[in-house]
Amino acid sequence: MTKRRKGKDFLVKLLILLCVAISLCLLIGIIGYVFAKGVHSVNWSFLTSVTSVLRGNVGIAGNIVNTLLIILITMLIAAPIGIGTAIYLNEYAKRGKLVTLIEYATETLSGIPSILFGLFGMMFFGERLGLGYSLLTGSFTLILMVLPLMTRNTQEALKAVPDSYRMGAIGLGSGKWHMIRTILLPSAMPGIVTGIILAIGRIVGESAALLFTAGSAKLLPKGLSGLLHKPLQSGGTLTIQMYLSATSEGDFDTAFGIAVVLLLIVLVINLGTKAISRHFDCGRKD
Repeated sequence: MTKRRKGKDFLVKLLILLCVAISLCLLIGIIGYVFAKGVHSVNWSFLTSVTSVLRGNVGIAGNIVNTLLIILITMLIAAPIGIGTAIYLNEYAKRGKLVTLIEYATETLSGIPSILFGLFGMMFFGERLGLGYSLLTGSFTLILMVLPLMTRNTQEALKAVPDSYRMGAIGLGSGKWHMIRTILLPSAMPGIVTGIILAIGRIVGESAALLFTAGSAKLLPKGLSGLLHKPLQSGGTLTIQMYLSATSEGDFDTAFGIAVVLLLIVLVINLGTKAISRHFDCGRKD
């Protein structure tokens, strides 16, 4: 019986390792293929200029600025709301119809196709609120899309913190909010950071909703005043420009070059958020 059990355990471990190997191969293969096809298109002019037919150059500087602005605006609003909602649902709210309704709403929102969010954002934020095609309209639409993701990830991260942490902190005289701020949130930070990374990944990769809300303009803002007014103007992200380059323009070299830049942006953001997570974890241990 023991040998048979050991044989089954070995087989299960072997299958798990095989799945891990397949996943890594797929990831490395996709990244390698994209870099091999697009790295030759990435140069200083490509990153710092705007496409101009008269000058005969191709550039995505305007799209990079638009992408970073949309990420910044969306996360500045969505992160506090999503994390705060999760804290309320997990630590303050009592199980009942209200909590069930909120959880049902978040699960339903996470399953709605992005094109429907785009139509809603265009009609409500663009037409009803008068924001038109702008980065702000796109950001407000993306907030609705990533809120369920951040809320559910933060909830699961908080649930994973042992109850002994809560009881120990309260037993030592800590208040509810002080316990959440100093014990729960640092302990749940890896899970919260995972939710933030997934949200940023969805923001960066979104195109359908932004075509209806943010538009496809790729001009660079002029000076600080232009940058401050940029959220109220139309702007196409890197994903939108990649889609347009690969379809209507038929420029696959530019499309793969943009894909390389997108991968680099996501990798840099992921490394930054992981560093922040490790900082909080080290601070909690100290």
